[in-house]
Amino acid sequence: MSGVEEWVAVSEEKQLKEGSGLSVNPKGLPMLLLKRSGQVFAISNRCPHLGCALAGGSISGYILTCPCHDWRFDIRTGEFLSAREIKLPIYDLKIESGTISIRMER
Repeated sequence: MSGVEEWVAVSEEKQLKEGSGLSVNPKGLPMLLLKRSGQVFAISNRCPHLGCALAGGSISGYILTCPCHDWRFDIRTGEFLSAREIKLPIYDLKIESGTISIRMER
């Protein structure tokens, strides 16, 4: 049934350190959780350029740099900084009782 919202628990918040990323794969979908300024973000863990895993990238402020070809993305919007029409998928999340859950469609 399409369009039905489902929340999938992916990690405990304490697993995620400020300024670093954590790879998760809810329902086989590669995602990267990032914590910046106390806020948690969930984005695709695949660069749209050649599918490189973004988990090995560096983060400065809210900018994540792909480790393969230095493409830079804003983790708040998913936008590629050199061509804003290219975007990483970003995902809604919630944190309840220390558990991070991602909203998925089924």
